[in-house]
Amino acid sequence: MKSTPFITVEGPIGVGKTSLAKFIANHFHISLLKEIVDENPFLGKFYDNIDEWSFQTEMFFLCNRYKQLEDIEKMYLTDDQAVVADYHIFKNLIFAEQTLKNGQYDKYLEIFNILTRDMPKPNMVIYLHASLDTLLSRIDKRGREVEKNISSIYLEQLSADYQTFMETFERKHPDIPVLTFNGDELDFVGNKDDLNTIIKQIENALQKGVKSNELTKEI
Repeated sequence: MKSTPFITVEGPIGVGKTSLAKFIANHFHISLLKEIVDENPFLGKFYDNIDEWSFQTEMFFLCNRYKQLEDIEKMYLTDDQAVVADYHIFKNLIFAEQTLKNGQYDKYLEIFNILTRDMPKPNMVIYLHASLDTLLSRIDKRGREVEKNISSIYLEQLSADYQTFMETFERKHPDIPVLTFNGDELDFVGNKDDLNTIIKQIENALQKGVKSNELTKEI
């Protein structure tokens, strides 16, 4: 990586994106960008009736993530301040392609392309994946009211869509390192050794191109 680190953590619902992003931000003393989820007024209705509320839900996420990334670029990246985010806006296409009808998706894609044309792209992606049982267990454990009606069928398909998308992403962007971790094998929340394993791989990837004054490792 030859520019200011912009690290994004991605993966399906419940895999631990926000938790890992927080650990990374604390370890390297960099800014944390968290996606807006609970503030989406359509999300609960979406999980109850995906067909009825998918377009409203996806448009809300798109507009808010666009504004967040615009602010991050102005406030941090252009000032050479590194950022880690628990999402990147490309995830919108994964969700939208699964839930929107053909006509809706075409309109959504037009808007997405316009809004994201000049948005900052990550120069490292951390991809977390896990089995359906693990995802459902973690979703249940965190107890978000808005997620109580998530369908296991929907979640399983979402995981498969993420895997396909990330394989395509790596082919299209060979210049952007993608670090992949299995959430069934690594408990980075409950096991410090597992967290250190992930942090070490991130450090190794960053050291290949990051400026020495852009990150400070925690002592």
